[in-house]
Amino acid sequence: MNLPNSLTIARILLMPVLVSVLLTEFDDRLVLGLPVELVGAAIFGIASLTDWLDGYLARRRGQVTWVGQVLDPVADKLLICATLISLVQLDLAPAWMITIIIGRELAITGLRNVAYTRGVTMPASRLGKLKMVSQVVAILLLILGWERMPLLLLAGQAMLWVVLVTALVSGFDYYRRFTRAMNALPTLADFSAAKARAEERKRAG
Repeated sequence: MNLPNSLTIARILLMPVLVSVLLTEFDDRLVLGLPVELVGAAIFGIASLTDWLDGYLARRRGQVTWVGQVLDPVADKLLICATLISLVQLDLAPAWMITIIIGRELAITGLRNVAYTRGVTMPASRLGKLKMVSQVVAILLLILGWERMPLLLLAGQAMLWVVLVTALVSGFDYYRRFTRAMNALPTLADFSAAKARAEERKRAG
């Protein structure tokens, strides 16, 4: 397994660690002598950094693989969805908003998998990347603002609206690109017609 794929696996393994830190009630809200908010934000920040780093290293080293292309977005979704659900459990984010955001993530993952089975790669658009950045910023603000810094908490809750809007807009854009790509693929009828024409030319010749 190459380094970029190892970083992707590491991001998946950090997810349960982060959830455990966020949802466990520590004495004095300290983890190894550090505030739980700081530890949680650090784990999430490191995990998010691997999302950029694995793609950068894969392109720079020429180690882009099919496994990495499939596993990377799955790792992203697991990290983001698990963290958002944890924030709902902690009353740091409204459940209805997180439900919409996670629903969008699952729907896009399903469309991406369908596209892969048809041999079509659907890269993230600029809107999708903006959505991802806004998610990371919102989550970091919400975790850091938990209990100790209410201004950061308010900023994170405001950023969630940016996440919601970019999630919906980028989701619609992804569906539009998916539909266009699927319509451009040859259908079974096209193959049958081409086969029939080939057989006719063979008999004529």
